[in-house]
Amino acid sequence: MAKTSPKESLLDLLVFASHGQSLKKAVLSKPQDKRILRSVITLRRVGGRPMLQLESFLADNKAIHENLDLENRARLAEILDGYAQINLMTTAGDCEYKVSKSQNSVLIGGDALAKKLQGAATLELFGNDREKQHILSGDEPFLKLLGVSDASGRVKDKKQSKFRQINRFLEIIRDCEEHLPKEGVLRICDLCCGKSYLSFAAYHYFANVLGRNVKMTGVDLKEDVISYCNEVAKELHFDGLTFLSGDVGKYDAGEQVHLVISLHACDTATDLVLERALAFDADVILSTPCCHHELNHTLACPALSFIAEHSMLRQKFCDAATDALRLKHLEASGYSVSALELIDPEETPKNILLRAIKKKKFDKTSPEAKRLEEEYRTAKRFLTGKDF
Repeated sequence: MAKTSPKESLLDLLVFASHGQSLKKAVLSKPQDKRILRSVITLRRVGGRPMLQLESFLADNKAIHENLDLENRARLAEILDGYAQINLMTTAGDCEYKVSKSQNSVLIGGDALAKKLQGAATLELFGNDREKQHILSGDEPFLKLLGVSDASGRVKDKKQSKFRQINRFLEIIRDCEEHLPKEGVLRICDLCCGKSYLSFAAYHYFANVLGRNVKMTGVDLKEDVISYCNEVAKELHFDGLTFLSGDVGKYDAGEQVHLVISLHACDTATDLVLERALAFDADVILSTPCCHHELNHTLACPALSFIAEHSMLRQKFCDAATDALRLKHLEASGYSVSALELIDPEETPKNILLRAIKKKKFDKTSPEAKRLEEEYRTAKRFLTGKDF
């Protein structure tokens, strides 16, 4: 009898986990099609029956979807063929499929997972035609204590936008999970944390939803807010979450931080957050800037005078240019970067999220690094007329 290939074994596990509703997701990386950044397969109910949904994220910031029949193994195999790395995640455990440059393939952890999938825990199967399922329901104790929900777990009318914002941020965090350590203590910092909706949400997600061992610190200048947050954390028994009052620019975590988050740090405070994140050698950085004033005061570019002479357009341009410079700086520091929309732009003008994911292999002395640094310096020189 012919031995089953690693790809066939992976396909068997994918289909078996799907039929048993124990599939969390499959992350497909290193695509042959360079228009695609990566793809994710999840299990959904479509037209009253279980189907796999393929979501592919494209290099032009678009996404395409395809619903896949569980019985159409030929199509499933064709899709898997297009990726050199696939991480299959189930309620019983995970396995990893890899294809080398010499086209040799291997399935790591496949045999062990096959044994564990028998009798694995099942997940609720959501349909595409029902109301969107948020990570948070509103009934979480931290949302009640922070005043987002009432005692019965109903999200207050005036906090609906905040609730959607928190959930969207958690969705973005969830999409970055594969770039964080899978084992051990997960180190997180929320810099310029304010009232710390995100600190509590992120801690709850990793510690309570995923069951991770989390050490998280929120940092802000406002002592009264920090005192309040520490009291809430104590009341919630969030033992791995602490808050410190101090200058974010001087905060020393004393160790590598895996994830840095920040929501609406005002003006140059966002730059302090990003510099601290780089100093921590963070694996993932998620920052939503707030007001932008510095470039508006220092913009000195004759070529842009047709924009700069109109105050409202000048500010809008400076907002976009400031965030673009920040992303270019992060890219030159060894990160893959993107600008994402946080929630519906009608709800808030502060709607851009900067995402940076550390590259696994990046030589800061390489020609690529020098080119990216020069691009950053050239862009800043163009806008301000100053070298540095």
